[in-house]
Amino acid sequence: MFLYLVQHAEAKREEEDPSRGLSGKGRQDIRKVASHAAKLNLKLSQIFHSGKTRALQTAEVLAGNLKPEKGISQTDGIAPLDDPRIWGERLKGMREDIMLVGHLPHLGKLASLLISGDPERNIVSFKMAGIICLKRDEGGNWFLQWMITPDIVI
Repeated sequence: MFLYLVQHAEAKREEEDPSRGLSGKGRQDIRKVASHAAKLNLKLSQIFHSGKTRALQTAEVLAGNLKPEKGISQTDGIAPLDDPRIWGERLKGMREDIMLVGHLPHLGKLASLLISGDPERNIVSFKMAGIICLKRDEGGNWFLQWMITPDIVI
């Protein structure tokens, strides 16, 4: 199984937009990353997002490029301060490749939990609009496969 973890793209400041939709830079960054990811032929079952505007808008751009079979859906358990063990447990029963579009510190803690068993270990440094690819082997162990960030995509 492949799991793709995405920190939402840059959002507007709350003073500018209380719902914190994506900024112009955020839209540009996620379009660049999504276009690049589409060239990798990722086969996603579904993209899940937290429901916050910035995560939803990021997920919509990704879905437009990656065409997940089951589309995009809002889910619980991936808000900034949610316990990473919620998704750690859910993933044990999943076989399909999925993408989670969420927030820090949750995504960092989830990646650390999956890779090392310790959510506080801080193993992966996320970037806004970046994609982290994790792979689970047949023994249930997770490994970091690759990472795409807006600053390395042309």
